[in-house]
Amino acid sequence: MEVYDVAVIGGGIVGCAIARELMRYSLRVILLEKEIEVGFGVSKANSGIIHGGHHSSPDTLKGKLEWEGNQLWDALRDDLDFGFKRIGEITIALSEEQIPTLQQIKAQGEQKGVPGLELWETEQILKAEPHLSPNIVAGLYAPTTGVVNPYEACFALIDNARLNGLEISTKNPVLGLDYREDVWQINAQKGVIYSRFVINAAGLFADQIAEMAGVGNFKIYPRKGEEYLLDKRLNGYIQRVIFPCPTPVSKGILVIPTYDGTLMVGPTAEQVEDKEDLTTTAAGGQRVFEAVMQYAPGISPRDCIAEFAGLRPVADGEDFIIEPSSRPGFIQVAGIQSPGLTAAPAIALLVLEILQDSGLALIPKDDFIAKNPPVIRFASLSRTEHMTLTQEHPSYGRIVCRCEGITEGEILAAIARGAATLDGIKFRTRAGMGRCQGGFCTGRCLELLSRELGCPIPALTKRGGESWIVRAREEVLNR
Repeated sequence: MEVYDVAVIGGGIVGCAIARELMRYSLRVILLEKEIEVGFGVSKANSGIIHGGHHSSPDTLKGKLEWEGNQLWDALRDDLDFGFKRIGEITIALSEEQIPTLQQIKAQGEQKGVPGLELWETEQILKAEPHLSPNIVAGLYAPTTGVVNPYEACFALIDNARLNGLEISTKNPVLGLDYREDVWQINAQKGVIYSRFVINAAGLFADQIAEMAGVGNFKIYPRKGEEYLLDKRLNGYIQRVIFPCPTPVSKGILVIPTYDGTLMVGPTAEQVEDKEDLTTTAAGGQRVFEAVMQYAPGISPRDCIAEFAGLRPVADGEDFIIEPSSRPGFIQVAGIQSPGLTAAPAIALLVLEILQDSGLALIPKDDFIAKNPPVIRFASLSRTEHMTLTQEHPSYGRIVCRCEGITEGEILAAIARGAATLDGIKFRTRAGMGRCQGGFCTGRCLELLSRELGCPIPALTKRGGESWIVRAREEVLNR
């Protein structure tokens, strides 16, 4: 019987961060993910904001880890080569009655040691962001806020973990758990796995995994957020993340300049029952644009080029649950809603402390590889670099996605790194994210996937499961 030291259940941003930190040590680790690729659950539809560190109360676990995590993203970006930059934010007040909320957020940020927080008056806000409404009466500026491509960060973390020896099993949901003779038996769809320690980082399904382990003392409630991506003509229209004053259940409906420059607006915050409900609605879109147009009146629903929804895994009490369970070797990492992306690197370090306290020996590897090989992003290269690269590798001279300027060479490299679906290519390269939303490049991406994976096109999917894109001719004729 082969026994792993640690099994991580869940390949979202938190599970990937934990896996990467574990691979710094002489351990045998496996990560189990029910989707076809990591990052395809909660993390895929994340807003991509690295929160400044001041939004959550220092009296909560998520408030503590928010600021600790914020400070770790620069080093991660430098090592793993994914998109991240600090662009700052302004939390705005639309009435005098909201100013005390800004003052309270500023005070809790200063209590945590967040630097650079400033209360701005209307004139200063409009000087920095001239396209905001003059009806804004005040704002709280935070320079520490950043934006990241969350799916790209997931892939970078897992690529590095695999480079250092992580085993990963996708399309492999956990069906049951049993603890016998100091070892956890994980009954997964693809077979039985044995491990001394189990990390429950299963996102929306963490309560179900906990139930299987006999430690189901919490419930996860999905909270849906609808988001809307805007046309590139608005690139630079707003340069910082704009927050309204928050409510008890939401940080509000925002304007978010994504890492790649495209503006995004949202999310809503709606409690739902179905953990698979990723629908967008006319009512949700109306709510988002009506809210945004109060403080950014130049933004219109006509600018929308894509819409999507994500689900936040909210636990009882709204805080993170990160702790050893009542059963030996089973660690809960649950309820990781906003600011979970921000906190992910700090969560990983906390989990390692818990594992060590629980008896896992952490012996550093002498040969740990901290940096990923660089990823070629053709559109960001100089003309001279374009010419040199295409002479050496002609596939980089063939444009596949004209909206984003993505080449065949980039898509082939993404497939070599593990892209097995259309979304896998999209999230690694941005092919299909532009104005035409894949109308021009989808066919060629499918051809390249089919050729490189040796898989017929009708068997390929958008994001795994039954999300097929093309029907076989025989299927159509037999309908």
